[in-house]
Amino acid sequence: MFFRPYYEAWAKRVKNPTLAAVLMLLSVLLPMGMVAWYGGSKITAEIAGFADRLPAVVAKYQEWLAEAFPGLDLSDWWNAFSEQALGVGKGVVSIVKGALTWLLALVFLVYFVTRPDMRGEDCVKEMPFLKDDTKSFVAAQINAFFDIMISFFQRQTKICLLEGVIYGVGFMAVGLPYGFLIGFALGVLNLCPFLGTIVCMPVALPLAYFFGGSWVRLILVLAVWATGMLLDGYVITPKIQGHKTGLGYAGVIFSFIFWGSVFHSMLGLLLAIPLSAFCVVLWRALKSRYLRPVV
Repeated sequence: MFFRPYYEAWAKRVKNPTLAAVLMLLSVLLPMGMVAWYGGSKITAEIAGFADRLPAVVAKYQEWLAEAFPGLDLSDWWNAFSEQALGVGKGVVSIVKGALTWLLALVFLVYFVTRPDMRGEDCVKEMPFLKDDTKSFVAAQINAFFDIMISFFQRQTKICLLEGVIYGVGFMAVGLPYGFLIGFALGVLNLCPFLGTIVCMPVALPLAYFFGGSWVRLILVLAVWATGMLLDGYVITPKIQGHKTGLGYAGVIFSFIFWGSVFHSMLGLLLAIPLSAFCVVLWRALKSRYLRPVV
């Protein structure tokens, strides 16, 4: 989905699929290796320092809650939260161990990038019971679904990376501790809509206020976040994603609620917009094919 256009650009230049795949991997992995070599220690230090400071942030936040709400007992809630956090931590460790199988992932990456695209025409070959005109219609809808999914996630990844840089630079500029790390994570996690805001802002705000900060820094962090949201809504997403989904603002909100309840997980939020966009495309196709226009 993400590497196919890049691979095809190399294939046009060198006219050799194997050489194109090798050049594609080298041109991606070598810069990543250089970044890890020169910036890996700094990134690791930032993450370690943030992990060391997090308990102190939580303790200060608890003190503030105790002063602001004297009758509120958070011990049971905190114990339950700690158990859940421990479970999440174990899950992260298992994910890291699984990432050690990167070689296998590269093999499958090369396979899927170099193999021919599966299109709707290939799918309907397995449906001999359909009439020829119905096959054409079904193939067109499958192609529409593939195109929407690929286009949406390619463009959304660019949006999230750009937002991560904007939030990271903004948080760092206003003096938020570990600002770039938190801001970049906020942007990238928004690949699943609102997840970055839900996860990162409750971390950013206590850091802004309790550690060498003030109400001014807290307001500045909120201003950076609000500016990023406005840029996303009125500049970045319209420019990169455009209006290809065919969904209005109300349709987007309904999509999140509906598909989130259907899947009962973050997968519903991740797939909400492309699935709803496909439903819109399918409805238009069915209406033009089977319904008479109202006179």
